[in-house]
Formats: sequence, structure tokens, C-alpha cells
Amino acid sequence: MPFISITRLRVRSIRFLPSFVLYTFRSVRQVKSAAGFQNGCLLTDRSWTFWTMTAWDNQESMRRYMTAGSHKEAMPRLLDWCDEASVVHWDQTQAVLPSWTEADQRMRANGRVSKVRNPSPQHATLSYRAPRVTRGGPIRPAGK
Repeated sequence: MPFISITRLRVRSIRFLPSFVLYTFRSVRQVKSAAGFQNGCLLTDRSWTFWTMTAWDNQESMRRYMTAGSHKEAMPRLLDWCDEASVVHWDQTQAVLPSWTEADQRMRANGRVSKVRNPSPQHATLSYRAPRVTRGGPIRPAGK
């Protein structure tokens, strides 16, 4: 049963964007060869907001990826880079990624905020505007 992980991060200033993008590329390279990674997508939204959607064999596979390498290095920096950060996870029966609309709905209904040092007024309530879902791109495992 695939484990789905969705993240939403809003970079709070353009000055943090170059570092954020660099770590994003490094983390994408890392996830492509991560054990248990099935597939994923990135979504570039408005106002320097970025969504990730990944499907895993199980939650343990996702946690091993999250706590290692470039992703682990990036996580503490998000405290300062972002003014909004949230995550939602769930298990599902089918091995297909959900739509971005479903990801947004699940984030609002069941998501939890991540700690940031300079939260926006919308951060705690997940009251962001609906994502622009046309600017996404796939992430495929290495060798596929």
C-alpha cells in the first residue's frame, strides 16, 4: 500500500530563493535513488511557494530519505527560509499519485504546520490561496 507525502513550502524572501533552489535540486537527485521511492511531482506555485508530492513503498522508506543526505541538510534551513511550511501524509490502496487538487484538499483538512521562525499570518491556519496546479513536473526514480 503506497504511502503518500505532500509538502508545501513558501520561501519568505527572494534572498533565500537561490539556496532553496540549490537544496531542492540536491534533494530531488537524492530522492530519485532513494530506496522505496516510487514516483513524485514538484509544483511551482505563486509567491515562491513550492509543493512536493512523493509516493513511497511505506512510511519507513520516506523517513530514511528525509533523515539523510541533502534533505536532512536542508530541513533546519527551512526554519529561516520559509514563512509557511506544512505537510500531510496518508496511505492509499492505488499506486497512482493523487491530483494536486486532492493534495490541496488533504493538506487543508489533515495537514500539520511545520515550525518556522517568521510565520505569515496564514501559516497556523493553512489559509493559503488555492495552488496554481499547471506548473508541475514529474520526479521519476533513477533508471526509469
